[in-house]
Amino acid sequence: MSTSDRSCVIRAANTEIGATIFQHGTLDVKLTLPARPNVQTPHAQDELYIAVRGRGVLFHDGARDPFEPGDFLFVAAGVEHHFEDFGDDLLVWRVFYGPDGGEITG
Repeated sequence: MSTSDRSCVIRAANTEIGATIFQHGTLDVKLTLPARPNVQTPHAQDELYIAVRGRGVLFHDGARDPFEPGDFLFVAAGVEHHFEDFGDDLLVWRVFYGPDGGEITG
C-alpha cells in the first residue's frame, strides 16, 4: 500500500458512513454511523436524530444531553452541535427538514 493509499484509508475512517433513505421537498432522511471525532458545522435546516443503537451525549447550544436507543433529539437550524462519548455501535436516523433558517414558531 502506498503512502497516499494509507492516508486515504485514515481519512475514510474519520468520515460519517450512512445511506440516504428518503428525500422529498425539504425532507432529507439518512441512516448514519457518526464518525469520531464527530465534527459538525451548524446546518441551515432544523435537524432531528433518533437513536437506533448505542449511547452517547449530544452537545448542542452549550448543553450536553445523554441519549440512548429510542431517544429523539432536536437541533434547531444554525446551532452548534456534535456527538460525544459514543462508541462504534452508534446508529442514528438523521433528518433535515423545513426552510433554511429553521421553522418559525409563534
